[in-house]
Amino acid sequence: MDKLKSVLSGEEARREDRTVLEAVNEASTLGWGTRLKGFIACFVVGAACTVLGVCMLFLPRVGLTLFIVFYTFGNICALCSTMFLMGPVKQLKRMCDKTRALATTIMIVLSFSWYSLSYIPCVREAIMKMVAVCLR
Repeated sequence: MDKLKSVLSGEEARREDRTVLEAVNEASTLGWGTRLKGFIACFVVGAACTVLGVCMLFLPRVGLTLFIVFYTFGNICALCSTMFLMGPVKQLKRMCDKTRALATTIMIVLSFSWYSLSYIPCVREAIMKMVAVCLR
């Protein structure tokens, strides 16, 4: 019945003019309580993984690998947690605002640099040893 009403009122034609992002956003709206629960759950998992990753750093042999895995997963979860509060499209738009552009750029540049260094043999290990020497 709703479909018939929308066709007869001309709403159906307006719906076809929507972009894909608008259609996805309309189909996936969450209530405020659900958004808050998703935010808290994702943030807690992210924070726990980040702390666990830092603790794993001190294990011999596999510590660095476990640190990278847990710390990266924790950061991704923490970033995704804020998407629950305002939605993914709005989150991405706000990341590019004037007030957040510098922080977004630094984060992307640092992570891309670290990722790029993984293709050069032994460079990341050399950097880690250099940082360890500097911290002593």
